[in-house]
Amino acid sequence: MPALRIDAHQHFWNLNKVAYPWLTPDQGALYANYEPRHLDPLRRAAGIDLTLLVQAMNSLEDTVAMLTQAEDYPWIGGVMGWVPLDDPAGARLALARFRHHPKFRGVRHLLHLENDPAWILRSAVRKNLRLLAEFGLSFDFSAVYPHHLQHVPAVAQALPELTIILDHLGAPPIKTHELGAWADQLAAAARCPNVYAKLSGLVTCADHQQWTVADLVPYVDFALEHFGADRLMFGSDWPVCTLAADYAMTLAALQQALAPRTEAEREAVFGGTAARVYRLAAPVP
Repeated sequence: MPALRIDAHQHFWNLNKVAYPWLTPDQGALYANYEPRHLDPLRRAAGIDLTLLVQAMNSLEDTVAMLTQAEDYPWIGGVMGWVPLDDPAGARLALARFRHHPKFRGVRHLLHLENDPAWILRSAVRKNLRLLAEFGLSFDFSAVYPHHLQHVPAVAQALPELTIILDHLGAPPIKTHELGAWADQLAAAARCPNVYAKLSGLVTCADHQQWTVADLVPYVDFALEHFGADRLMFGSDWPVCTLAADYAMTLAALQQALAPRTEAEREAVFGGTAARVYRLAAPVP
């Protein structure tokens, strides 16, 4: 049976149904509705079997909307939702509501919306992250360099039983072609065996107008060196990626960056790792 091809990071939103305060008219093309009917032909044309739908707002309403969509579209393999991690009672209540849903896989919090860059280190948050682990759920760490990536090792070491997936490689400084402190912080995160990472969001970290695959390669290679393919996974970050490239171009860029790698490595990044980590399986016909 052919290996599943999985897009481990994409979003939907409907501005008429759920509030997304960060989405304003100055966001350009992102200030529009993006729903399964828009992505479906793109992922089919790209040969993507399953996607992982990831929260786009720190709200229960967004999570409910995603789970509803996942029920209607078999190719949405799982959902990374949101619960109030800084509210012990509220988080437990929300998890009691969501965790038995067959496609609920874990939680993400948009850390860049918090004024405190060390929000993730708060004791109440840590307590609820431990609760995720107890329930067999994972945590998508939306660490943005230089504010949050540095905190990944502290969280991972304090909670070795929690599976942590670093989104977008921590938003590396591709636009300025630097490695530097980002590389040091990513390597530190990779030394924690419970941390995985997504090769996602890279085209939007580059110059939106003038990026090339060559711009991405040093960051992809560095991630492979430190994580290995079995701890890395592809994500389109659609529709955010459309600020720099369409769906097909985003996928093709990473395919080109990984072209020198072995077939086993490419299969891991384009499906195997995500299937294992997020417990995704082909939908029953």
